Amino acid sequence: MARHNREGSGEDQRGRTYRVEYQPDWMRVAKVTRELGTGRQSTKTLVRNPEGPAAEPGSRIRTHVQCEALSIDFEVVLHDARRVVRRITVETVVPDGDDAGETVVFSFARADDGGE
Repeated sequence: MARHNREGSGEDQRGRTYRVEYQPDWMRVAKVTRELGTGRQSTKTLVRNPEGPAAEPGSRIRTHVQCEALSIDFEVVLHDARRVVRRITVETVVPDGDDAGETVVFSFARADDGGE
């Protein structure tokens, strides 16, 4: 049986703080991709699961991301009965403020996915 969600936090390339709630038996790492001032993209690890899986993940994947500074607050819930999902990517747009209109991409990798 899968364990209850855990919470982690991290900063992106511009020092914005994010809170990530994740399932410890599914998620290995959460990353964020943003544009730099030079026009290049940069990907940074937000949260790394320090525990690793202790049980087989359940069939439902649930991850919540919040960044007050960017007004980003979303939850992804995915039903994966056959447990075949290895990575989830979510593309968002900053709704308002100094970064309004900027695309921010989040990537969540499964604990047994060997790739970074």
